[in-house]
Amino acid sequence: MKIRKAVITAAGPGQRTLPLQSLVDRDGTPKTALTILLQEALNAGIETIGIVISPGEEAAFASAAGDLARHLEFIPQLEPLGYGHAVACAHGFTGSDPFLLMVGDHIYVSNQSRGCARQLIEIAATENCSVSAVQATHESKLRFYGAVGGKRVPASPNIYEINEVLEKPTPTEAEQRLIVPGLRNGHYLCFFGMHVLSAQTMKLLHQVMETGNEHSTLQLPKALAQLAASERYLACEVDGFRYDLGLKYGLLTAQIALAMAGEERNEVLIQLMELIVRTTTIRS
Repeated sequence: MKIRKAVITAAGPGQRTLPLQSLVDRDGTPKTALTILLQEALNAGIETIGIVISPGEEAAFASAAGDLARHLEFIPQLEPLGYGHAVACAHGFTGSDPFLLMVGDHIYVSNQSRGCARQLIEIAATENCSVSAVQATHESKLRFYGAVGGKRVPASPNIYEINEVLEKPTPTEAEQRLIVPGLRNGHYLCFFGMHVLSAQTMKLLHQVMETGNEHSTLQLPKALAQLAASERYLACEVDGFRYDLGLKYGLLTAQIALAMAGEERNEVLIQLMELIVRTTTIRS
């Protein structure tokens, strides 16, 4: 499985402006969140990136991408019909090829020299199947993410065979249907916002859309559940973390994470400690 294409969704009503926000990257350089995402994909071997946006926003995204705009193909989502519909809009771009899928309102910070996308793509290429990145997440945050259940692959402690996919399950649903042996109590494997998916995924997504009679954010997880039933489909805990820019203080948290992973970590840490001391003194 060779992955040369990526799709980034950035057309959601609450998502459209987040990729355009500016952050200071690990190298100390101010960049848009979009640029950081594009570099993540390109460093993983991706050659062309289809970005799903609302009509009329091409100029804003091209400007935010800077020199990297040459790698982009803009894909309009004519109506805000949900995440699954946004992914399906990219079918003409992906064609019969597997593709890397990322969301435009996340930042990914790896714990190693290989980025999270490269880690995921290498596993997909080795295993020759679809792979979704996941992160062990406390049940209190299940309302924000899709989640999977399955079992560990022998001799691969961070890879799982997926047998169940649910979108934003309740803790009760997760406890009943998303059991994964070996995880800490109250934690479940939630989507990381990054997938490598086979071309079959697009076909399944269109089938779900045709039979569901309405467009909703449930479509992609439903298609992924069918994918797990029809072909080998894995989950992988990549060595890194996702930061959702759309959450309260999400941009702040992502900025701190980038700074702490960067070249000026010690200086940032000193400033954070000084801030904690000052605010603690004021409150006391």
